[in-house]
Amino acid sequence: MPVAQVGFSKELIDFISEWKQKPGSLIMMLHRIQEEFGYIPREAAERLALETGMPLAKIYGVITFYHFFKTSKPGKNRIAICLGTACYLRGAQDLVDESRAILNLKGEEPTDDGLFSIDEVRCLGCCGLAPVLMVGNEVYGKVTKDQLPEIIAKYRQQ
Repeated sequence: MPVAQVGFSKELIDFISEWKQKPGSLIMMLHRIQEEFGYIPREAAERLALETGMPLAKIYGVITFYHFFKTSKPGKNRIAICLGTACYLRGAQDLVDESRAILNLKGEEPTDDGLFSIDEVRCLGCCGLAPVLMVGNEVYGKVTKDQLPEIIAKYRQQ
């Protein structure tokens, strides 16, 4: 898709116009782009470079430095599994491995049907419920491997 045809909403264009002259605003603009698209498509990064006058390399430097930013479209149901200290010590890596096995996923790409993707995150702020995962905005605490098939099935049916 040519850069000129990237579909930025009027709100996003206004946001970039407001923030582009402020020091340290790149992260704010990238968050807003990811909010609009669900990830940061290359075309959107290119357009941001044009709109702000920032080098594309600087924009990609920030995108690739922060784990939060995604450059590929996530699945409809993003499963975020916490690997922070409390969750990790209580078996979160096993949840990642089992989820990947159930969904037949190898990396961060979504399932073939586009329904699921898995993100390993560093903290979901629910340490007392470790291990924790989120699907969309729904939090699941004290999760065991045995619960994963049921959790995933719930979102397959939606």
